[in-house]
Amino acid sequence: MVNTLVAIFLCGLALIGAAEPKNEDVLQDLQRIDQIRSLGLQFAHFFRNATITDLSLPDPRAPTAQDYLCLQELADFSMALSTGQYWALKMIDSWGFLPSGVLTGNFYDLGNFDECVNIQAKGIQSSTIHGKYCFLTVSPGEILGITTGVARRLSVKTATCFPSSCSGSHMNQFIAQIVERVLNLNIPSTALKINDSGCQTNEVEPLDGLTIFTIVILSVMAAAVLLFTTYDYLLCENQNQLPILVKMFSARANARVIFRIVDSKSNPNVIDCLHGIRCLSLFWVVYSHDYIYSAILPNINMSSALTWMEQPFSSFILHGFFSVDSFFFLGGMLLTLISLRSMEKTKGKLNVPLMYLHRLIRIVPIMAIAILVYVKIMPIVSGGPLFKGGYSGREGCEKGWYWSLLFVQNYTNEICLGQTWYLAVDMQLFLISPILLIALYKWGKKAAGGIFVLMILFSGCLFATQIVNDYHMLLRYTSTEASKKLYFATHTHAAPWLIGFLFGYFLHLNRGRKFQLSKVAVWSGWVLCLALIFTSIFALYPAGKWDAEPLPLVADASYYTLTRIAWPLTLCWVVFACMQGYGGMANSFLSSPVWQPLSRISYSVYIWHMFVQEVNNRSTRTNTYFTDYQVMLRFWSDLGITIIMAVILYLIIEAPFGGLEYFLRSPTKKTGLSKEASPSIATQQTDVSEKDPSNLDRPTILAVSSNTA
Repeated sequence: MVNTLVAIFLCGLALIGAAEPKNEDVLQDLQRIDQIRSLGLQFAHFFRNATITDLSLPDPRAPTAQDYLCLQELADFSMALSTGQYWALKMIDSWGFLPSGVLTGNFYDLGNFDECVNIQAKGIQSSTIHGKYCFLTVSPGEILGITTGVARRLSVKTATCFPSSCSGSHMNQFIAQIVERVLNLNIPSTALKINDSGCQTNEVEPLDGLTIFTIVILSVMAAAVLLFTTYDYLLCENQNQLPILVKMFSARANARVIFRIVDSKSNPNVIDCLHGIRCLSLFWVVYSHDYIYSAILPNINMSSALTWMEQPFSSFILHGFFSVDSFFFLGGMLLTLISLRSMEKTKGKLNVPLMYLHRLIRIVPIMAIAILVYVKIMPIVSGGPLFKGGYSGREGCEKGWYWSLLFVQNYTNEICLGQTWYLAVDMQLFLISPILLIALYKWGKKAAGGIFVLMILFSGCLFATQIVNDYHMLLRYTSTEASKKLYFATHTHAAPWLIGFLFGYFLHLNRGRKFQLSKVAVWSGWVLCLALIFTSIFALYPAGKWDAEPLPLVADASYYTLTRIAWPLTLCWVVFACMQGYGGMANSFLSSPVWQPLSRISYSVYIWHMFVQEVNNRSTRTNTYFTDYQVMLRFWSDLGITIIMAVILYLIIEAPFGGLEYFLRSPTKKTGLSKEASPSIATQQTDVSEKDPSNLDRPTILAVSSNTA
């Protein structure tokens, strides 16, 4: 879904860049177009003086009942307009104009959406008249008879408003007549077009069965949480001996899970810096997605994105896919640490079916609820001129929701929730992890060497895929096919995950050991780490300029392949330095207790942040202005609302379903699960103690790329 938005975004930029006026008669053309800039007023003038002949439909087919109803309401509109009735004036007032600033990327005039759809008036010849809001697509090049070049393909959209009984095809005929009279030209049918698929009224469709089911599920879960929370406050004095159902549903008990602060001094198995790495990567994901959603906003200066993409700061957004590599690294590392310590306690035994079951319990319920909420609840809680049809990925959900629940959507064309491709990749890597874990436990360093070779082979496969298929990953050259094969495929993300896996094994072998490093070694480590970070982010900055020479394919493939290795290696050093006391200010920042609560709800934030972003962006009523500052404001707004939403849905969905683990726990040590261990209902913990190996079944945090979600 977001990948499609990026394609639209790039095509729009290409049109803007190519549509520079070169014709000497461009001023004359603009003057002619300016005559129809106020189409609403021309529409009003036409119907105010309309005759019986004017209100007839020049269609050779036999008129239908709908045609007659439309003509009756238009006649009522004409009479109301001639007598100055308020509702008719509002219908005209809500129209948009042909937007000014088309050459700077302003392709929308949204008019006044609410003024139009809220019109309700009693007609003289017809029943109640309602306003219908539609977009009129205007192609100035076709109107002026330009047959070649980008100017012919350039189009703008402006708001229109007319009686709801009239269809887009009805109004297309009238608007064509109006423009032909004003310009004295024969207008092609494609030059001015209203598409019924983009029209909206305030008529509310009845709730279907699945929508009612979704509301009932959320209501029942919320009621259960309220009931057990009340029971907890009134009847449970000892918080250490709560009944299982109270632990599952009580907001009081589960809020303590979110907001508790764990002191690393009291538990040496806690790796505090991982909280900061996880949260900063999460911020990076949300911030990058806000830039992507800017592509669907009616910006008045979209051409500014051309110069923005040549600024150094844009590299943080255009290469935001490194944030997902951070999560793959963390996932592989924590999986190894927690599992190997559990296997030590159980003498090498690993309950693989229970391991898979734990993971499904923790991931599937919230994802299933998210699919329902995105598709069925989003149209109820939001709306606007750009919100026709509800969730933008609705079609993909209706066709392929089951692929998401089977965790194979990254290999299909129907990704329901754009961000859940990560879940599929993470699950597929998790499915093969028992083989690697058992190999590490039995053969130790020999198995680690084999895993290292496997990582090199996967990297070589990624490089070969680019070379053989001539795939470029620079934003101005990339394609949907390249993004799918190079980004969504599981093997392309295996390297960061396997590096994290091996690093976790290294930490396991050296747990409790203090490495004595000289200042030169520490400074060298940090300099190399920072050099790799900045190289990964900024290496393609010169080649990303619009006037730069095309980057050779070998160089592009080498960059994309090697940075898949370089980025997780930088994280290896950061984690190692922070654990060994060589982190300095970085460790103080990343290990701050402020990160812990957000880190525990990061999975919920990941699931719901695009819901908030889509609602906030597509419900806009006015044109926007594209700047880094405006995107930053939207980011903090989206993040704040997402955190609140994530906490609420964590308490009523994620925590209760995650609490099912209580019923799966065995009191014996054979499974490696402690009776007293509380389930890790939040995201995968940074506590790598073998006391609670169930932490391993959790995705570290689900993230998406900034440019190919």
